[in-house]
Amino acid sequence: MNAAEHAGGGMLHDAVPLLGFALVFVLLFRRLGLGATLGYLVAGAVVGPSVLGLVGGAEGKMDIAELGIVLLLFLVGLELNPTRLWRMKQDIFAIGLIQVVACGAAISAILFAAARFSPYAALALGMPLALSSTAQVLPMLQSAGRMRTPFGERAFSILLFQDLSIVPMITIIAAMSRNPADAGGPPGWLLFVYTVVAIAGLIAAGRYLLRPLFRLIGNLGEREMFVFAGLFTVIASAAVMEALGLSAALGAFIAGIMLADSPYRHELEADVEPFRSILLGLFFLAVGMMLDLGAIAERPAFVIGMAAVLVVTKAAIIMGIGLAFRMKWRAALALGLLLSQGGEFGFVLFAQAQNAFLIAPEAASLFGAIVTLSMATTPFLMMATSRIRAEPVQAEERDGPVADGSNALIVGYGRFGQTVGQMLITQGIAVTLIDTDIEMIDVAGDFGAKVYYGDGTRIDMLRQAGAAEAELILFCIDGDQIDAELIEGVHAAFPDAAIFVRAFDRRALLKLKRAPQNGVVREVMESAVKMARMAMEAVGVDGAEIAQTEDRYRANDRERLRLQHETGDLRAARDIMITEPDEERVRDRERGGIAKDCG
Repeated sequence: MNAAEHAGGGMLHDAVPLLGFALVFVLLFRRLGLGATLGYLVAGAVVGPSVLGLVGGAEGKMDIAELGIVLLLFLVGLELNPTRLWRMKQDIFAIGLIQVVACGAAISAILFAAARFSPYAALALGMPLALSSTAQVLPMLQSAGRMRTPFGERAFSILLFQDLSIVPMITIIAAMSRNPADAGGPPGWLLFVYTVVAIAGLIAAGRYLLRPLFRLIGNLGEREMFVFAGLFTVIASAAVMEALGLSAALGAFIAGIMLADSPYRHELEADVEPFRSILLGLFFLAVGMMLDLGAIAERPAFVIGMAAVLVVTKAAIIMGIGLAFRMKWRAALALGLLLSQGGEFGFVLFAQAQNAFLIAPEAASLFGAIVTLSMATTPFLMMATSRIRAEPVQAEERDGPVADGSNALIVGYGRFGQTVGQMLITQGIAVTLIDTDIEMIDVAGDFGAKVYYGDGTRIDMLRQAGAAEAELILFCIDGDQIDAELIEGVHAAFPDAAIFVRAFDRRALLKLKRAPQNGVVREVMESAVKMARMAMEAVGVDGAEIAQTEDRYRANDRERLRLQHETGDLRAARDIMITEPDEERVRDRERGGIAKDCG
C-alpha cells in the first residue's frame, strides 16, 4: 500500500469513530437541552488520546476544522445588510465595545492578582475569556423564537462585536509575542493599514466582480455553481486576509457583508450552511481531542473555581451594562447569563498565545477546559432562572394564545384580519386570532370574537398557539413589520403550514419574493383595482374592455416586479410603467363620445 492509500485509509479509519461518537453525544446532549456544541466537545475528548485514544492528529484536523469558524463568520456577515447594521450601530459599537473591554480587563486583573500569572499571560488569557460562544448562543435564541426581538438583536450585536474583536486581540498577542519566529513580523500600525486596505479591496471586489458573477450564475440557472461560487468567495476572502497576516475569519465576515443586500443572499446562506455545520462540528471535535484531561485532573479545583469566577464575573458586568443602557433588570439578567460563558474563539486565541510563548501548553489545556465547563453551565442557568427572568403579566394584558385545534392562525385582527377571518369562518375553517392591541381585543370581544393577546411574530408564541398543527398561518399585520427572515424562520419551524402575508407596499413585496410563502397581498392593490373598475363602469366602458384592461395592468405589474427583483433596483422597468394613455384608445373614446352626442 502506498503512502496516499495509507493516508486515505487513515482518514476513513478516523472518520468512523469521530462521526459515530459525535452522533451519539450530540443527540444525547440535545435531548438533555445542553446543545450540540458540548456534545461535540465531549465526543472529541472521549475519542481523543486522553480517554479512548481511537483517533489522533487533532492539530491536523484543526487546520481543516477552522474553516467552520470562517464559514460561521461569513453567515454572520450575510445577516448584516447595511441598513440593519446602521440600525444596530449603538448596540454593536457602544455596548459591544464596553462589554469586551470591561470583561477582558476584569478577568485579566483576576488572573494577575489571584492566579499569579504574569501581566502578559493574564492579558493573553483574559481577553479571549471576555468572548462568548456565538455557536452556542445563536441557536438558543433561534429555538426560543427571540432572534428578531429587541433582546435578541442586542445579544446578537454584542456577539458580533466580540467576533470582530478577535482581529485586534490577535494583533495584541502578536505584539506581545516572545517567540523569536514572530520578531520579524510587521509592526502593529502596519497590520492596521493592511486591515483597512484589505477591507476596502474586498468591498470593491464584491461590488464589481462578485455581484456580476452571481448574476451570471443566476441567469444560467446552474444551482451547483452557487455552491462553488459561495465557497470560493469565502475561502478567497479568508486567504487574502491570512496572506497579509490578518484574521481569516474577518475576511469571511467582510465577504458576507458584501453580499448581505444582494438578491442572492438567501440562496448563498442555504448553500453554505451545511458546510458550516459540518466543519464547525469538526472544529469542536478537534478542540475536545486536544484537551489534556491529565493536566485538568491534576487541578480540578482550579478549573471548576475559575469557570465559576468567569461565569459570575461576566454575568455581573454584562447585567450592569444592560442596566446602564436602560434595560429592565430581568432582561439585563437574562443577557448577562446568556453571554456568561467562554466562546469558541477562546480556543483559537489560546493557541495563538501558546505559539507566542506567552502561556504554557498546560495552561492552554486548563483554560480550554474552563471555557468548555462554562459553556455547560449556560443551559442550566437559563433553565434555573426562567421564572425569575419572566416578566410578570401586566394587569391590562389578556389571555395568551392556546392550541385549540384550529386550522388557521391569523396574526393581526384589524380591518384586514377581520375580513380574512370572517371569510375563512364562513367556509367552516376554524381560526385562532392573535393581536397585541388591548383595545382592539376588547372591542372584538364585545362582538363575540375571541382574540388572544401575544406577539405573533415570535416563533414560540406561534407554537404556543398551535402552529405546529395548523394548515394556514396568515400574517395580517399592518405596516412594514414582516420580512423574509421572519417568514423563513416560521417556515423552518412549521413546514406543513401554508404561509400568507399582507405586504405594506411594492418594496415589502420585493423583499418577500424569495421567502418561503404561499402568497403575498399588497394591502391596497385589490381595492385600488376594484375602484378603477368601478370608475371605468361609471364612464360607460364595456365590461369585456374593463376585464382586458385589468389583465393588461396585472401582466405589466408582474413583469415590473420580475425585473425589479432580478436587478434589486426599484427604479428598474421604468420604461414599461403605464404613465401615458394609448393614443388609439383615446381616439376610440373620442369617436365614441361624438357618436353618442350625434345620437
